Amino acid sequence: MTSALPMIVPQLTHSRRTGKPTGQKPPLQPKEVWAIRVRLQIAGRGRDLAFFNLAIDSKLRGCDLVYLKVGDVAQMGQARARAMIIQKKTKTPVRFEITAPTREAMNDWIRQAGLADGDWLFPSRIRACPHITTRQYQRLVKEWVASVGLDPSRYGSHSLRRTKATQIYKRTGNLRAVQILLGHSKIESTVQYLGVEVEDALTISEQIEL
Repeated sequence: MTSALPMIVPQLTHSRRTGKPTGQKPPLQPKEVWAIRVRLQIAGRGRDLAFFNLAIDSKLRGCDLVYLKVGDVAQMGQARARAMIIQKKTKTPVRFEITAPTREAMNDWIRQAGLADGDWLFPSRIRACPHITTRQYQRLVKEWVASVGLDPSRYGSHSLRRTKATQIYKRTGNLRAVQILLGHSKIESTVQYLGVEVEDALTISEQIEL
């Protein structure tokens, strides 16, 4: 039996000017994901729970996540098990799964907000913008992580995008699968995004006996 693959955690540095962390934002750990979910459930924040769960499942960039309409991920008020969108950055399609807990949270949110298929999935409460902006999304992420005792300056929307992708890589070592799920056109982008180092690659290689 092979041992578990190493967890890939992007390294942060600190700005000399501000002292704040810079560089890639680390992914959330499974226990942190569940802690945030519990907090949102207890607080009765249905929109945020659906938003957070979908961000983890979909692995979408913030610009794609906030731009979703109900019909992109649901039909007749019921979330689908799988969905596909065209990425704004690359103009290429990407598919993603929507797990049962996420579908339940989304169905509750759609029903609670009275949303139709043509409506924005996460409408903004600010009149000037029809849907949540990426800046609002970033603020929500920092609020979510702070609620479970994490330093909000260390995390951002890419932390949620990386979370499930990192776990998939950790358990399988399959960079090609992660590349497809993240919608990267080049495997090199996936390697850089996950922060895969030579030592990690050698550890994976050592577990394969021929």
